[in-house]
Amino acid sequence: MKFGFEDLEVWHLALELIDEVYDIADKFPPMELYNLTSQVRRAAISISLNIAEGSGRHHKRDFARFIRLSIGSLLEVVASLKIAIRRNYLTQADYEMTVSPLLEKLYFKLIALEKSLLT
Repeated sequence: MKFGFEDLEVWHLALELIDEVYDIADKFPPMELYNLTSQVRRAAISISLNIAEGSGRHHKRDFARFIRLSIGSLLEVVASLKIAIRRNYLTQADYEMTVSPLLEKLYFKLIALEKSLLT
C-alpha cells in the first residue's frame, strides 16, 4: 500500500535533508551526542513526520497547519547548523555546498504548498 504523502516532492526532499543532516551530525564531537547532534536530527526527522501526519488530515486547513510545523522544524535545523558553524563543527563552506541549497529548496516548496492548501 502506498500513502498519499509518499507522492509529495516535499516529503522526498525532507528525506534527502535527513540524510544530509545525519552525515553532517556524524562529524560533531562526541560531547554533543545528546545535545546538538540529537536536536538537529530530531528537527530534520520532524519535517518529514509532520508532512506525513498532515497529509492524513481530512481538511486542507489542518494539513496546512502541519506544513507550518514542518517549516518551523526546518528553521530549527537551520538554526542548529548555524550553531554548529559557530562552534566550528561545520564550516560555512561545507554548509553552503552541501545542505544550504536543499534547505532553501525545501523551505520555498513548503511555503508554496502551505499557500496552495489555504487558497
